[in-house]
Amino acid sequence: MEIINEVPAKKTKRLTSIVWNHFERVRKADAQYAVCIHCKKKLSGSSNSGTTHLRNHLVRCLKRSNFDVSQILSAKRKRNETSQSPLRQSNLAVAAISYDDGRIKDEILNPMPLKFEHEQKKEEAIQTINLGSVKFDQERSRLDLARMIMLHGYPLAMVNHVGFKIFVKNLQPLFEVNNNDGAIEMDCLTIYNKEKHKLYEAIRHFHGRISLAVDMWCSSESAGYVCLTANYIDDDWRLQKKMLNFISLDPSHTDEVLSEVVIKSLTDWAIDHKLFSMTFDDCSAHEIMVFRIKDWLSQTRPFFKDGELFDVRCVTHLLKSIVQEVMEACHDLIHKIRESVRHVKSTQTLLGKFNEIAQQAGISSVRRLVLDCPMQWKSTYLMLESAIEYRGAFSLLLEHDSSYTKALSETEWECASSIAGFLKFLLDFTTIVVGNKYPTANIFFSEICDMHIQLIEWCRSPDDFLSSVALKMKDRFDTYWSKCSMALAIAVILDPRFKMKLVEYYYGQIYGSTAPDRIKEVAAGLMELFTEYLMASSSPDQDSVLSGSSLPSTSSASRGKLKGFDKFLYETSQSQCMSSDLEKYLEEPVFPRNCDFSILNWWKVHTPRYPILSVMARDILAIPVPTLGPEVAFSNRGRTLDQEHSSLTPDTREALVCGQDWLRTEPEAVSLALINAHAPLPISTETN
Repeated sequence: MEIINEVPAKKTKRLTSIVWNHFERVRKADAQYAVCIHCKKKLSGSSNSGTTHLRNHLVRCLKRSNFDVSQILSAKRKRNETSQSPLRQSNLAVAAISYDDGRIKDEILNPMPLKFEHEQKKEEAIQTINLGSVKFDQERSRLDLARMIMLHGYPLAMVNHVGFKIFVKNLQPLFEVNNNDGAIEMDCLTIYNKEKHKLYEAIRHFHGRISLAVDMWCSSESAGYVCLTANYIDDDWRLQKKMLNFISLDPSHTDEVLSEVVIKSLTDWAIDHKLFSMTFDDCSAHEIMVFRIKDWLSQTRPFFKDGELFDVRCVTHLLKSIVQEVMEACHDLIHKIRESVRHVKSTQTLLGKFNEIAQQAGISSVRRLVLDCPMQWKSTYLMLESAIEYRGAFSLLLEHDSSYTKALSETEWECASSIAGFLKFLLDFTTIVVGNKYPTANIFFSEICDMHIQLIEWCRSPDDFLSSVALKMKDRFDTYWSKCSMALAIAVILDPRFKMKLVEYYYGQIYGSTAPDRIKEVAAGLMELFTEYLMASSSPDQDSVLSGSSLPSTSSASRGKLKGFDKFLYETSQSQCMSSDLEKYLEEPVFPRNCDFSILNWWKVHTPRYPILSVMARDILAIPVPTLGPEVAFSNRGRTLDQEHSSLTPDTREALVCGQDWLRTEPEAVSLALINAHAPLPISTETN
């Protein structure tokens, strides 16, 4: 190869294009060349050649560092537009990359002309400089892709989609999307194992107690899954919800099998000695499972209040079961209304005729008729509500349309109004229950008591139809109330805005003349629970108990020898401790109610004042009263896994579902990092 003696060309004028940051202009005889500083390729560098061929080379240059040339050119164009005319439009062509039989070819993209303010000029320049210092990291980008798939629930197969590959190559030609032998799946498992270890360590070092939510899932293929979620209030008094397991079940699983699955999860996560309560999604099922789990736990540790607070049921599932009773009792009536609405909306001509009839009947409602989705009970309520307003028009339609055969009688319309009243009440209740993303247990007592009072009134109605449906609803409610009323009452007592007063107020309306006895039962239950915490604080593990750890096990030898002493210590110090903690809390005036009150902040501040009671409050307030979210609260179905995830192996499925739960609290922090820095982002971001 001939050695050419090249000398830098004399610049006759300033090189204004930012592209020249990547080329050195040299001269050989009378010819001028532009030599790429990355790959040393020589291109024409004369002033008559322009810079388009230089820009195109930079896009394809494989030895160029990870520097987005299109952003360089864009920043340059924006500065020119700002200095010359803010309305100037530029049609600068930027080379793109696409696929054609495995080969890369150039395409021309015309960026949308934008107007940039003067204040943005400095920021754009700074961003361009910072981006130029970023080095491409194949492994980090690959794990970022896996993390994105987990976080947003994207299908694993998306990495094989041609459109996705083209998009990635246009952004970063150096990134290789490789899914051979399930590479993306393995990356997801890597992230899952890392995040699982972090959560395990956080729970292991947590000194408080944990309440477990147990949810049953299904899929379109009728497969079953059990989801276990830990609920606890951390050392900084923040409510935490962390999914522990998402386990695939055999179609023929029984409660015995479910109990074994739960027990294994408790031991795997080492939380059996920290478990305070368990919330199950069904109000009347899983009795065998609860019994077996309690029996297993009782062999190594005592229960608070003999396990009365251990078995809790999901209030959202209660609502869904009550709605189901209403729907089944009124199935034929709802079907007639649905068919009536469908008939009117079948053609535009018939709908116009119906609107004319409504005007003649003096109906001035602006509400439109809606047809429901039978699997969404909220939409059924909206259909009933709109149809009832046009009941007069439906009655007249029968006289003008002989094909209308689903007309309702006046009695049926009255029943429909009652049904709508039921559903309206349940809709409002459900909206409140699922409206809080991280609800503490204290907020549900008043709402559930309101439902109790309303059901009692409906059951006493002289309307046979109304009372008969209400009795079925109340039967479901009573099953829930018998299991959860004590936990709900104690939780609201630990709300300084209400204390015992709210229990006294509602129990007077619910129980009438027997209310004083019921109130005494709650007060005795509260005292008994506090006594157990007080006795635990007198044990050799007093420091750990006050920080929130589990009660000492009665099977411990040292605990057994000092059991009598603990009782003696409690009896001799009961008066002093009671007056300084629980009684003092109850005797003090209630805290003023305001919109920005935070019960967790209140207890965090008052922990030094109520050291034992605050430990009890932290355990009670963390009980998950609802376990079902808004995505299924208004549906007639339970939680259903999508087809993409149900087709995966059990280990991968659990990794993606649990991983999404663990990562979904991080997008805000990640977004801020993207905006404020251009350094490589970690796979996961620590959250406070």
